[in-house]
Amino acid sequence: MELGLKGKKAIITGGSRGIGKAIAEIFADEGVQLALCARNGDGLAATSRELEARGSAVFHKVVDVGDGAALRAFIAEAVAAMDGLDILVHNASAFGGVDEESWTRSFNIDLMGAVRGVEAALPALERSDAASVVFIGTTAAVETFIAPRSYNALKAGLIVHSNGLSQELGPKGIRVNTVSPGPIYFEGGPWDRHKQNNPAFYEATRDKCALGRMGTPQELANAVAFIASPAAAFITGANLIVDGGLTKRVDF
Repeated sequence: MELGLKGKKAIITGGSRGIGKAIAEIFADEGVQLALCARNGDGLAATSRELEARGSAVFHKVVDVGDGAALRAFIAEAVAAMDGLDILVHNASAFGGVDEESWTRSFNIDLMGAVRGVEAALPALERSDAASVVFIGTTAAVETFIAPRSYNALKAGLIVHSNGLSQELGPKGIRVNTVSPGPIYFEGGPWDRHKQNNPAFYEATRDKCALGRMGTPQELANAVAFIASPAAAFITGANLIVDGGLTKRVDF
């Protein structure tokens, strides 16, 4: 399938490792010009070099997405560096916890990062002929998982916000969707840490997946690339679940 991504311009928050890096890699392979931000400067610089070696032009900047002023400045600089914007992927996450500090951090990164990011990117997206916004959610937002915590609740709010934006921005030609991963395994990631520190929980979660395994960042990135692309031009307001059959609800 021809995705129609060649020549497009994309911003990815949290783009230096894991899922964000995999999204950037598939975009680079499809001929997308990229702008990435993350908190780890060394990792961000290394990822940018790798992407440039794949043939993509890359603008990158160290940014804490929870800092609204810094995020807005990054998006303005990225749009100027790329001379436009077609795709915004909000991937950065605080991952959350149960204490009040975790709730505040999740609110500022997972939810308000999306709100502020879209607001800052909107003028550029309105000028695109194939504008797309993709929020990275989680299956923990649609089924009870582990325990009550900020990550689950704020990601649920993100899905609702995505749906509302899809209705508001649709008349402007801007599509808004969420892609919600289940357990995605990569070295150094959350499920790698569970595997090392709590193997029983890791194995139990893996075994709950109907496909009998956890997913890879590349598999999640494939879904993001499709839904962000002109090939999905008639899809907006969706929450695409990519979980290998972990969730058991009937998704009417």
